[in-house]
Amino acid sequence: MSKWLIALPLVAALAIVTHGAAGEEGKAPAEPVVKQHGKASFYSNKFQGKKTATGERFQQREKTAASKTLPLGTRVKVTNQDTGKSTTVRINDRGPYVHDRVIDLSAGAAKEIGLKEEGVAPVVVEARPSAQPTQELKEKVKQTAARQERRRPETREAGASPRVQQAELPD
Repeated sequence: MSKWLIALPLVAALAIVTHGAAGEEGKAPAEPVVKQHGKASFYSNKFQGKKTATGERFQQREKTAASKTLPLGTRVKVTNQDTGKSTTVRINDRGPYVHDRVIDLSAGAAKEIGLKEEGVAPVVVEARPSAQPTQELKEKVKQTAARQERRRPETREAGASPRVQQAELPD
């Protein structure tokens, strides 16, 4: 009986430690995410039926969007920061060509996030490799996320200073 009194707590402790270690090692690394912060707008009706960068005809009711930088075909989540509403769209065109805008949405997508009333709203655009329909797009999104991560100031090596352009001041 005394053997069991000593062995039982040891077995329980070993089980807890082993489970905890396996849980940490078995944990998958965080998925890279491309994030863009800025303003969203939506296409005017004059683009209805016109060809997009992918060659397809633009349809206001579809959940599509234009991006200057994300690969064509990428699926992204767009969240309106004013309303908290989100929608998922497919990038099928290039743009927007207006300063400080990160994405142009179709009317269908804009309506889902409450953008139609205001016309322009602050948004967060997120692209995840796991949300992409092809392996090629998964890889492109991973590469874009890696480039974005390298550009972030807080990821620079300790002691490295950002580039600073010096201006000459008149005497």
